[in-house]
Amino acid sequence: MKILVLGRGKTGALVAEVAKERGHEVRSLASQDNQDGRGLTAELLKEIDAVVDFTNPHAVIANIIRCVESGVPIVVGTTGWLQHTEKVRELVKERKSALLYGSNFSVGMNFFFKAVQAMAPILKNKYRGNIVERHHVHKKDSPSGTAVTLQKILEEGSGQKVEVASVREGETVGMHLVMLDSAHDTILLTHDAKSRLGFAEGAVRGAEWIIGKTGFYEFPEIVDQL
Repeated sequence: MKILVLGRGKTGALVAEVAKERGHEVRSLASQDNQDGRGLTAELLKEIDAVVDFTNPHAVIANIIRCVESGVPIVVGTTGWLQHTEKVRELVKERKSALLYGSNFSVGMNFFFKAVQAMAPILKNKYRGNIVERHHVHKKDSPSGTAVTLQKILEEGSGQKVEVASVREGETVGMHLVMLDSAHDTILLTHDAKSRLGFAEGAVRGAEWIIGKTGFYEFPEIVDQL
């Protein structure tokens, strides 16, 4: 399979490495070579089976549009663009293309989402929910896309408002703490990433999964199928 990785940052570089280890042919495109998606030419994309995007919120929409309009499946690990979700869904449907989005491609985190979803109804029983997320100082979006997903899960599962606090320090890979607090006890659920390798592996497995499919998918929906 021929995979094009967009972004040569820490996670993008790991995605390329993991894809090669899994036997795929890999090409990479740095941000400076792909301003406004112009590096994603028709000539390049016709040679690619799937694209994996780990760029930034300012670049990702142009990249998505180029891939979707060319009919090339794209896996998006970039966060901070969800205000455009509905328009992207419509474009994917119109073009009969395929997009897989994950606010976090760690398989462990996606099962953590399921655990948090199971606990959400407790907020109806005089519990208060809070989320703390801690990431490295280079992270562009705040709160993290993962924290936004956790907030959505808790709020939709309980009808209660949940606050998010963000911390940016050092080279922290990513820690998410969900606190469910009452007058009688406190429940703490934590996911702490040891490295970016889990994100990279999940994204590559997602690229393998999306070949031959059409539609807009979110990683938690399909993680059981990997």
